[in-house]
Amino acid sequence: MTPDEIEAALETAFNRCETARCPLTEIQKQILLQVVGQIKGNLNSGVLDHANPLDELTTEELQAFLRFVKGQEEQNLSWKAQLLNDWLHDNNSGEVQFIRDRYGLQWLNRIEAHHFHKFFSEDRWRLKVGDRIEVCNALWEWVQDDGPCRREWFPCIVIQIKEVRHSDYSSTNCIVRFNNGAEYEIQGMYEWNRYNWRLMQM
Repeated sequence: MTPDEIEAALETAFNRCETARCPLTEIQKQILLQVVGQIKGNLNSGVLDHANPLDELTTEELQAFLRFVKGQEEQNLSWKAQLLNDWLHDNNSGEVQFIRDRYGLQWLNRIEAHHFHKFFSEDRWRLKVGDRIEVCNALWEWVQDDGPCRREWFPCIVIQIKEVRHSDYSSTNCIVRFNNGAEYEIQGMYEWNRYNWRLMQM
């Protein structure tokens, strides 16, 4: 996803929040748009940070942070969204409060999924054709944990996986088939939609 696509998606999200009668404040909108602006600026100036931000943490900080991320993942929650929500609402983030206090938003925005590969087994993230998964309705509709449209999970089977290469990045798209025979393509399966699917519990 390019920064322009992210900005367009944010604008759409802002409008949907308004429609759902739970608008973001102007400050929240500015923070989100500012982050996209920083990404754009870095891309336009050719400044891309290829270093792993996790290497900047002390051993104790890294262990606490990885525990937090793993705990959120096991609950099928977005660890980054949790931290950003804490920051927007001025809530304490517990054992990972040090990220906000010492490293801040700019550091957090540098973290991408591939930065965790050397700490977590990559195999647990990768699917193959025939795997049974559940997908969340957040893929095709606006959902909120405390709103009228809540998260629901639907069983399906992976029928196709394909790598899509773009000029500046690559992503993985996945086609799934639901029990009723309907098929759906999930874009950015590992990149930006990781929190909207989970392996089915046997």
